[in-house]
Amino acid sequence: MRNNSPSTSRRKLLQAGAAGLGVLAAPAIVRAQAPTKIRIGYWPVAAGLPFFAAVERGYFKEAGVDVEPLKFAGAQQVMEAMLSGRGDGSSNGTGSANLAIGEIAQPGLFKIFCTNPSNAKFVLDEFIVAKDSPVKVTADLAGKKVASGPGIQNVTLAKTMLERAGAKGAVVSELPIGQHIAALVAGQVDACYTLEPTGTIGRMNGTTRIIEAGVVAKYILGDPMAPWHGGAASLTTEFIKKNPDAAKKYIAAYARGVELVRTKPDEARQYMKGYTAIEGPLTAEVPLASYMLHGEFKSSDVAYFQKFYDLFTDKGIFEKKVAVDPLLYKA
Repeated sequence: MRNNSPSTSRRKLLQAGAAGLGVLAAPAIVRAQAPTKIRIGYWPVAAGLPFFAAVERGYFKEAGVDVEPLKFAGAQQVMEAMLSGRGDGSSNGTGSANLAIGEIAQPGLFKIFCTNPSNAKFVLDEFIVAKDSPVKVTADLAGKKVASGPGIQNVTLAKTMLERAGAKGAVVSELPIGQHIAALVAGQVDACYTLEPTGTIGRMNGTTRIIEAGVVAKYILGDPMAPWHGGAASLTTEFIKKNPDAAKKYIAAYARGVELVRTKPDEARQYMKGYTAIEGPLTAEVPLASYMLHGEFKSSDVAYFQKFYDLFTDKGIFEKKVAVDPLLYKA
């Protein structure tokens, strides 16, 4: 027999009400998703300017990515961090040949989305000597002690360029770029193959002078105005696969940094401070490299890039040929 007593009806009503209140009392908690962290290695050369500017202008934050800049003493350490999983990419200025060695060690390691081609107009690379040195041209370095930046890319380039310039018997040794000027002033070396901002710092403080700039384009590529893709911004393939949206946002924000350097170089120059040895009035004097984003490469650019890589294969530095085109990021 069905019990339709008032007390039973009230009990059912209260139970239904309690169930409804239970739903209302425990709403779903919505948490804001934290921005994806991206660890980017850099070393203190002027070519990293788009990255420095994008960090300081807040472009990455606006894009919704959390970028952690990681400073290293040389490009080789940047590549090693990517190999070990301690870094997710490199900024411009990181040696392209150093990255290629990582590619040989772990095929498919990274994708390049921006390079910093330099030449006699867009200067990054140069030979410098003490201000009062009798050396006038690169050929005068025959039999001299020459320092280069650290890493296989710098050393191989320095030795090859000295050979091709006719500086026979020059002895090349590695030295951190930050020590180049002091080594010249102390007479520890006769010249340095270095990268900006070193040449500008020495010129401005009256201790060193440039004997030739844009030397890789001239001696390695055979044309002073050829684009030397000596440095590259990249992301690891693993990061791109795991975080495709964050990778696209990061690259787009990085491109804003490139655009700032291209269109407002005087405004962008200030962001060298804190990332390189350049500060104050010196920031207005440093020559700037050019920049090429992944979608801007022409066949001739890839060909010059390949010619640069082939030097390292010919010298036995690369144990096998490294093809440039597959390394370029495809949107």
